[in-house]
Amino acid sequence: MNAELAFHQSLRVVFTLLAAFVAAIFCVTLRTPLPWMIGPLLITAALSTFGIKTLSWNPLRNMAQWTIGTALGLYFTSQVSAMVAGLWWVVVVSIFWSFALGYLYGIWLYWFNAPRFPNLDRATTFFASLIGAAPEMTLLAERQKARTDLVASAHSLRILIVAVTVPFAVQWSGWHGLDAAPPALHQVNGLGLLELALITGLGAGAMKLLGQSNPWFIGSLAVSITLTTCEIMLSSIPTWLTNGAQLVIGVSLGVRFSSDFMRTAPRWLASVAFGTFFMISISALASIALSELTQLPLATMILATAPGGIAEMAITAKVLQLGVAVVTALQACRVIAVLLLAEPLYHWIKRKGLI
Repeated sequence: MNAELAFHQSLRVVFTLLAAFVAAIFCVTLRTPLPWMIGPLLITAALSTFGIKTLSWNPLRNMAQWTIGTALGLYFTSQVSAMVAGLWWVVVVSIFWSFALGYLYGIWLYWFNAPRFPNLDRATTFFASLIGAAPEMTLLAERQKARTDLVASAHSLRILIVAVTVPFAVQWSGWHGLDAAPPALHQVNGLGLLELALITGLGAGAMKLLGQSNPWFIGSLAVSITLTTCEIMLSSIPTWLTNGAQLVIGVSLGVRFSSDFMRTAPRWLASVAFGTFFMISISALASIALSELTQLPLATMILATAPGGIAEMAITAKVLQLGVAVVTALQACRVIAVLLLAEPLYHWIKRKGLI
C-alpha cells in the first residue's frame, strides 16, 4: 500500500512539474516578468483551486531554495557588502515600517471581519497580517490557539498577489538593468560549482540542525555571501539551474491553494486581497522617500519594501538587475526580525491593551 501511495504521489509531482514547465515556456514566449516562477505559480494555483491534485516534492523545493540562496549571495562583493552595511539605518527603518504596517493591517482585518466571524480573535488577525512567511506565522498562530486556516490562507493569497503584481508593475514601468553590482564571476566552473554546492550545503545543513527557519535558503545565502565578500570566487550558477529553481519555488507556492480555498470565507479573502493591494501601494509611496534619502534607484527600494516573500522579491531583483544585494538584505532582515519578534510583540501588545 505504501509503495502504491508513493507511486501515485510521484505521478502527481511529475504531472505538476510538467504543467509548470509548459506554463513557464508560455510565459517566456509572452515575455512576462519572471516567467520561470510566475507561470508555474499561476498554473499550479489554478489547477489546485479547480480540484486537480497537484503536489510539490519537499526535497526538490529545498534544493531550489539552496540554489537561489547561493546565487543571490554571489552579488555581495566586498564593495557591495560595505555599501549594504552603510545602509543599516534603512534596515532598521524597514523593520519598524513592516511591523507598523502589519499591525494596522491586522486591526483593519479584525474590524472588517469580526461582524461576520463571531469566533474571530485578535491573535488570528495579528498573525495573519504580519509580513512574514506563511509556515512560521501559521505555527505561531497555532500556539496562540488562533484560526490557522485563516492565517495560512491570508499569507498564501498575499504572497500570490505580491509575487505576480509587483514584477509586472516594475517591468511595465521600464525599470531594469539598474544594478551597478552584477555578480563578480560570470563563468561556470564545473569543479568550482561542486565545491560551492558542498560548502553552501554544509551551511544549510548547519542551519537545519540549529532549527532555524528556512535553513536551505538562509544557510546557503549566508555562506555564499561570506565567500563572495572574502573574494573567494568558485563559480557562477548556470542560468538553467536558477530557472529550474524558480520553477520549483513557483510550484511550492501554487500547491498551497485547494478546491476549498475560494469557498472558504470569501469575505475574509476579499479583505486580505484589498489589504494586500493597499500595503503594496503604501509601501511604494514609502519607497519614494527612502530612494530620495539613499540615492538608490526607486525600483530597488520598491522591491526591498514590498510586502512579499524574500525569495520572490530577490528573484525579481536578480532577473531585472535591480539592486539584488540591497533587496535581499532588507527582505532577509525583515523576515528574520518578524520571526524573532512576532510572538513577544503580540504578548506585549496584548498586555498593553493595544489589540
